[in-house]
Amino acid sequence: MKVAAFFIGLLLILTKSVEANENNTFYEQLKVGGFSSAGVTLHRDAEAEAAVNELSILISWNNLDRLSFFSELEIERPLAWNDNKRYSRKESKLDLERLYVDYNLSEKVNFRFGRFLTPNSRWNLLRAPPLVWTSSRPLATSRLFPIATNGITLHGALPIKDVAFEYKLFTELSEDQQQDNNELEFEHVRGARFSIKSNSDIGISLLSFREIDAFNGISGASYRMLGLDFVTNLNETEISGEVFQRITSKGKEGGSGAYIQTAVPIKDNWYWITRLESLKRPNEGSFERWLIGATWRVKPTQLLKLELTGGSGNQPEAPRGFTASYALFF
Repeated sequence: MKVAAFFIGLLLILTKSVEANENNTFYEQLKVGGFSSAGVTLHRDAEAEAAVNELSILISWNNLDRLSFFSELEIERPLAWNDNKRYSRKESKLDLERLYVDYNLSEKVNFRFGRFLTPNSRWNLLRAPPLVWTSSRPLATSRLFPIATNGITLHGALPIKDVAFEYKLFTELSEDQQQDNNELEFEHVRGARFSIKSNSDIGISLLSFREIDAFNGISGASYRMLGLDFVTNLNETEISGEVFQRITSKGKEGGSGAYIQTAVPIKDNWYWITRLESLKRPNEGSFERWLIGATWRVKPTQLLKLELTGGSGNQPEAPRGFTASYALFF
């Protein structure tokens, strides 16, 4: 496989650097951790279910010089239960979520080679359950663009007075792609993301790609997409949102989506969460969602989430009903 050969080459580069490093041992530079979440969902239109949603192992290495390495290997739904099937492991799947090497020239210029999360959405880059307020992710962040890309990224940060300007330019090198059960498939992915970070974080993304026809397995329409995202704080309330608009290569409507979310502190590390979102895809119609809930930050690395979701249509990524989940880093 082209992807396997590409990653083997990256590991050979990393090995050369390890051999050349005389100041620190490999094990001192290696860090292993991970995250997981488990929850119960009472579906509005289906049977109740409980599951260990994922078990992700994170491995990173940094020789404190120019090279660093990062990987994420995930077991999806290692254990699931519902009223009809009882306990089942048939949904379990092993996924290589991320595997890349960073080469650092300076804070302003860095290269990333491998499989990485597509830098087209703030939520997509911070989608680990212990880092987000809700159990379900907004539809627009999973049904409009590729979640991961196999390729190369040029990225860095430029200080401008009291703000930091960050940029990411990326292109796909291999069209082989790991897919979840409900994940869409894309090819010829390339784009850019620019963000300004100060008291608020504001980002703009530009992306082009071709979406694979899910029914026939052949190349479908080509799209251009514009994305805007932000997160800010008003007093102690966090407000965040994203909006996406796609057009075809012929200038026609290609789908759109958006969400806005607030996290209001209540008491003793409890937060009241609200979210409104929408999604429109070609030939699939439009979907609207609302979410209300409460999240307890048990520890900086652990979250308990309780949420009620409603709206129109059925989407596996955003089930309607009540969900309770627990997420943690380890």
